[in-house]
Amino acid sequence: MDPATWNETGTSDFLLLGLWAPPPLRPLLWAALLAAYLATVLGNGTLVGLIALDQRLHRPMYPLLAHLALLDTAYVSTTLSQVLVHVTARRATLSPARCGAQIHLGISLGSCEAILLAAMALDRCLAVCQPLRSAAIMTPARCAILATTAWALGFLLSVPNAAAALRLPFCRRRPPVDHFPCELPAVLRTVCADTTADHVLVSGLGTPILLVPLAFILASYALILAAVGQLPSAKSRLKALSTCSSHLAVVGLFYRTVTATYLRPRGSSALPAKRHKLVAVFYLVITPVLNPLIHSLRNREVHAAARHALARFRGWRAVLS
Repeated sequence: MDPATWNETGTSDFLLLGLWAPPPLRPLLWAALLAAYLATVLGNGTLVGLIALDQRLHRPMYPLLAHLALLDTAYVSTTLSQVLVHVTARRATLSPARCGAQIHLGISLGSCEAILLAAMALDRCLAVCQPLRSAAIMTPARCAILATTAWALGFLLSVPNAAAALRLPFCRRRPPVDHFPCELPAVLRTVCADTTADHVLVSGLGTPILLVPLAFILASYALILAAVGQLPSAKSRLKALSTCSSHLAVVGLFYRTVTATYLRPRGSSALPAKRHKLVAVFYLVITPVLNPLIHSLRNREVHAAARHALARFRGWRAVLS
C-alpha cells in the first residue's frame, strides 16, 4: 500500500495498509505470496489425498492430520487470497461485515487448530503409553468425533470473541489498520475509546480457547516422558520419542506465533507494526507451507504411500497411452 494513501477513508470501511512495498517490487512480492499459497494448497492437498487413498494411513494419527491440513488450506484460502488482491490495489478496503467475518474465521480456525493439536497429543499419548490398546481406544469413529468436535468448538467458542470485537466504539472516520489481514489485535488499535476493558474482555474470552488445549498437550507429553523413561533401551526410547517429533514441531510453531499475536501483554501493543506483520507473515505464509513438510519428510509411511500412489499413476498413464 502506497504511504500516500495512509489517510482516513471517510467511510465505515476499514482501510488496510497491507504489506507495503515500492512499486517496482510489488510484482515480486505478489509472485512470492502466490508461490507460498500454491505450495500450501498443493502440499496439504497431496497429504490429504494420500491419507484418503492409502489404507495404511487410515490409523488414528493420519485422519487427524488430514483435518489439520484441511484447516491450513482453509486459512490461507480465506486470508492469503485477499492479500494477493490487495498487494496490487491502490486502496485495500474491507467492509465491517467482511472484516468481522475475517476476524471470526481467523479466531475460529486458530481455535480449531489448538483443539486438533490436543487431540493429536492424545493419540500420541495412547500410542506410547498404551500401545496394545491404542487402536481399540482410538477407533475411526472416535477420531471422527474428535475432529468434528474440534471444528464445532472452534467456530462456536469464537463467536463471543468476534461479536465483542465488532461492538467496540470505532471512530466515525476510522484510522487505517496497519496490517494486511483484518486481524483482531490490529483492529483493536483503531478503536477511539480506551480499550483496556475491551482487551481484558477479548483476552478473557480467547485465552482459555488456546491455553486449555495447551495444558492438555503438556499433560499428555508429561505422561509420554514418564512412559518413555521406563523403556528398557535407549533405542526404544529414541524410537518412541521420534513418533512425537513432528507433532511437537507443529505445536511449537503454532503456539510461538499465537503467543506473539494474541497472548502478549497489554502494554506490548506499542511494538512496531512491522514486527506484528513479520509474525503474521510467519504464521500466515511460512507455517502452512512447513506443516505438510514437517509431517512427511521423516515419515516412512507417508513416503511409502507416496511411492505407491506414484507407481499407480505411472501404471494408469501406461494403460491410457
